[in-house]
Amino acid sequence: MLDYVLSCCSTADMSYDYFKERNIPYVCFHYVLDGKVYKDDLGQTISFKEFYSRIAAGAMPTTSQVNVGQFMDYFEPFLENGNDILHISLSSGLSGEYNSALIAKAELESKYPDRKILVVDSLGASSGYGMLTDLAADMRDNGSSIEEVYQALEDSKLRIHHWFFSTDLTHFKRGGRISGSSAAIGSLLNICPLLNMSYDGKLVPRKKIRGKSKVIREIVNMMAIHAEDGLNYSGKCFISHSECYDDARKVADLIEEKFSSLNGRVVINSVGTVIGSHTGPGTVALYFLGDTRVD
Repeated sequence: MLDYVLSCCSTADMSYDYFKERNIPYVCFHYVLDGKVYKDDLGQTISFKEFYSRIAAGAMPTTSQVNVGQFMDYFEPFLENGNDILHISLSSGLSGEYNSALIAKAELESKYPDRKILVVDSLGASSGYGMLTDLAADMRDNGSSIEEVYQALEDSKLRIHHWFFSTDLTHFKRGGRISGSSAAIGSLLNICPLLNMSYDGKLVPRKKIRGKSKVIREIVNMMAIHAEDGLNYSGKCFISHSECYDDARKVADLIEEKFSSLNGRVVINSVGTVIGSHTGPGTVALYFLGDTRVD
């Protein structure tokens, strides 16, 4: 029996059932909605539908990361039970969670010198971060050691592509990624920005595409260009969406049509409440394994 725990945080945006079935504990971020604090608990307290409906009605949620004390409280029971820990964090380019985990690691390893805590900066988010966690779970279940999984994650994380588009520019303006005037013009002209995750784990606008149907085709084209083995890609493919399942399904249908060697069907998840607080509704994100992200 393996003596380590594979762990992540809630912003990996896989389903509640997925984490339960794969035996992956997670630590929750928090968000404030209409003056009340909630756990980012994968839609258990507030459904994703209700969450995005409240944003559409004008709510502007704020988020808070996992702090050092919360990490220590989360990690310590595993250590007390004699387990090492391999924790995968949300991208350091988006959050300070990784640094909080490192500080907690240093504190706890001095208290438990016979135990090991390894922390990976995923340089990813949402179900792309979830894809890295899924890779780790597959290796763990096949008997790989904590060191082997850690090294594989470090070697693989920049090969997980994250491509996003949004049909609602409100939260791009709020987050400072585009100006108010650009948001107004973009909405008027039906511009859908296409973004991806850079090598340092930040979201970067890449293209401005006019019309939803065109951006759906272009995001699939990015997979054809960058996926391992191109149209012969045989890995997994994940999609996450913020209350726009029909758009996500259109992307998935095109992918399943073009990539006949996929490892199973495209998995569609919801963008969780913390990531969704920043994207708002109307975002579709595509994740796959491909060439190394270099910019």
